[in-house]
Amino acid sequence: MTLPSRKTLLGNVLSLAALAWIYGGDLADAVRARSAEVAAFTSLPSPVGPAVVLALTVLATLVVVGGIVGNRAEGFKGYRLLPILLVGSLFVDLVLAESRVPLSSLDVASVSLQRFHQLAQELATEQAVPDDPRILQPLLEQLGKPPYLVRGEPVAAYTLQVRKDCEGPVREAPGVLPGTLLYCVAPERKGAWVTLVGLPAEHRFGVPAVVSARGEARFLLVRPTPPDEEQTGAFRDGDVAAQPADADAGTSSVSP
Repeated sequence: MTLPSRKTLLGNVLSLAALAWIYGGDLADAVRARSAEVAAFTSLPSPVGPAVVLALTVLATLVVVGGIVGNRAEGFKGYRLLPILLVGSLFVDLVLAESRVPLSSLDVASVSLQRFHQLAQELATEQAVPDDPRILQPLLEQLGKPPYLVRGEPVAAYTLQVRKDCEGPVREAPGVLPGTLLYCVAPERKGAWVTLVGLPAEHRFGVPAVVSARGEARFLLVRPTPPDEEQTGAFRDGDVAAQPADADAGTSSVSP
């Protein structure tokens, strides 16, 4: 049997592996996003593109196998199909990516959290932070839509839950829907921790959880601010003693 060169065989094997890994993963994500309890996607991914590429991959692989079985020599053009398909598919993805939002779900969630913190901070006085849901609720209209899917359906809007007499940010929120901002007010309104329910940074699918990175909840602190003091909005990931959710003195929930 006359086989193509080792370089040609290796190129085809690597191209096949890359196509299966990239587009097989994309197809699996598109299918799973339709049934997962929570998926970290800003929009529902389409399975059509990956499915077409995988179908062409199967056809190209059959041509390559046929060439080998048929004792085709090195010059057989079928041996070029898999590398060409890989390069062409990646090029199309690159062109289409220019029209897509380059931010991940975590990026969008972080921006929304920072924006809400900034708006809430503007309502703080020298003595206290706001804690009335009726005052905080209108701020949600400026945040856009949460970057999560619930069983394939986009979360329509952010919601707000105000908790009082907290000793730290909420780190666990069982039963709370994704896209919920948890505004946890300290005693005497001396500060308020803001967290968001979605998914941890390390997961694209799962059950609703407080947005975190490397096991640490992402949160921002709203605090009383003298008029002449510069306000900041950086993430604070330091260790703060968290009061269990069921130990909060009060909870108020509002939604758009």
